[in-house]
Amino acid sequence: MKTLNTILAGFGGQGILFAGKVMAYAGLIDEKEISWLPSYGPEMRGGTANCSICISDEPIGSPLVVNPNVLGVMNTPSYDKFIDSVEAGGVVVVDSTLISQKCNRTDITVYYIEATALADEKGFHGLANMIILGKLLKETRFASMDAVKKSLAKCVPPKKAQLIESNLAAIELGMSL
Repeated sequence: MKTLNTILAGFGGQGILFAGKVMAYAGLIDEKEISWLPSYGPEMRGGTANCSICISDEPIGSPLVVNPNVLGVMNTPSYDKFIDSVEAGGVVVVDSTLISQKCNRTDITVYYIEATALADEKGFHGLANMIILGKLLKETRFASMDAVKKSLAKCVPPKKAQLIESNLAAIELGMSL
């Protein structure tokens, strides 16, 4: 497996850190080397949030991702901040419901998904992050689907276990796009 150096980024409250945690646990369950490094502003919701996730067959030297080869973005400030740092050959998934810009780079593959609109339309309110994660899973194969299911069971608190199925359905929707 090629080492995946991923950045997920958006506003606080969009589930960016949760999506990164699911991704990291899935890599761990698949017995990969992983790191998960959250970063967020002082605001609880509405401020910026991003996380660096590394998944590799080899030991990881640093958890900080400066030049991602995978990027999932859910707001314009994050798009502006990270799009130029993506390595050539990288994969980018953009929530085009919230980001109107189009990337003019020809050395990366960019997927525009109306994740927020789709989540609302399909009754997955608040799960646009999982739709983005599903598309990233389809395009990068960062983990097996079995590992993702087990990761969700690990990351969703027991008192909210009823949400596992809707999270999984949102991931599967993202994979279908």
